[in-house]
Amino acid sequence: MSDPRSFAALRQPRFRAYFLGASLAMMADSIEHVISYWIIFQKFQSPALGGFAVLSHWLPFLLFSVYSGALADRYDPRRMIQIGMGVFMAVSLGWGLLFISDTLEMWHAMALLLLHGFAGVLWSPAQQLLIHEIVDDAQLPSAVRLMATSRWLGLLMGPAVGGVILLAFGPTWGIFLNVLIYLPMVLWVQTMPYRHKPAPPRLRGLADMVATGREISGSRILVSMILLAGGTSLLVGNAYQAQMPEFAHDLGHSHADLSYSMLLGADAAGALVAGLALESRGLLPPKARSAFILAMLWCAVVGAFAAVTSYPLALALLFIAGFLELSFNAMAQTLVQLNAPAAIRGRVIGLYAMSSLGMRTFSGITVGLGGSLVGIHWSLAISAGALLFLLIIGLLFATRSR
Repeated sequence: MSDPRSFAALRQPRFRAYFLGASLAMMADSIEHVISYWIIFQKFQSPALGGFAVLSHWLPFLLFSVYSGALADRYDPRRMIQIGMGVFMAVSLGWGLLFISDTLEMWHAMALLLLHGFAGVLWSPAQQLLIHEIVDDAQLPSAVRLMATSRWLGLLMGPAVGGVILLAFGPTWGIFLNVLIYLPMVLWVQTMPYRHKPAPPRLRGLADMVATGREISGSRILVSMILLAGGTSLLVGNAYQAQMPEFAHDLGHSHADLSYSMLLGADAAGALVAGLALESRGLLPPKARSAFILAMLWCAVVGAFAAVTSYPLALALLFIAGFLELSFNAMAQTLVQLNAPAAIRGRVIGLYAMSSLGMRTFSGITVGLGGSLVGIHWSLAISAGALLFLLIIGLLFATRSR
């Protein structure tokens, strides 16, 4: 039974420290994007490199999330987190050294962007798995939702803090300063106690990935939540964010001013409010039916955003979309963590990460490439409509009696 108190997980000192460290790490991740993307644009002005930046961020999740989860099962997830943080720090240092020596070339940028993507997949399943060592099962729904909130908190704060750092220190010293923001997580994880458990069998390629899927195939909840996450990421994901300049232009706000920034940050603000509101009231206990209904409402709101011509209404719809997106994603992730077999929990979390994050690699095709054929408003509306149809089928699968 889950703890009904507001911010239940934050009542534990160890989780408070973990939440803060994770939020800072996500903020540092975003700050690096702010600085590195700005330098890349100034130096190369290459749309292809910009596309590679998106691909290199999500493709490692698609290819290696299950392996990363298996490593967290077999070895100490604290070390996995520290390795991931170490790679993040090394990438920031690499950018700084190339900036200060003025020797940045395109292949340097591609290599660092790829390493950054690998750092993300190294620490993501491990940091979810470590939650089970920090809180009891009763606080787990609260902890998972708060960790999802920490991600959005970092994404929301990162561009703002990164912009200030860029202005105050410049790109070179700003990226060096960013290295220090990862340190609290590295140092705190080192001091956290960990109960050693027997290592499960070693992962041996694609066959074992299929075996992991086969092992959880009897769990309707696990299968439906992984498919829910994959479907939403594949068909819509966050691809409409990349098309926001064109949406802003069509809404009458084509300049890089406050109105444009508000469009970019509206869904992140909605997600942050969702995390705080749901935690403070203990609302929406994790249920498969609720997750599908919230995702279906998200589809409707995203489709409405694609159709509106009013800027204030578009802003409000993006805020609501962010609220719903965090709600159903946090609920799905909670259900996966609660129902995953303990012996292979890391692999199952990795499978969920592969679905929820890795499938975003292709969302640019459904929304972006489709937009080049029929216009981004129609491509986003059609993608949201197709996803809504699939979610109805998923809801019937998840809730029908055996």
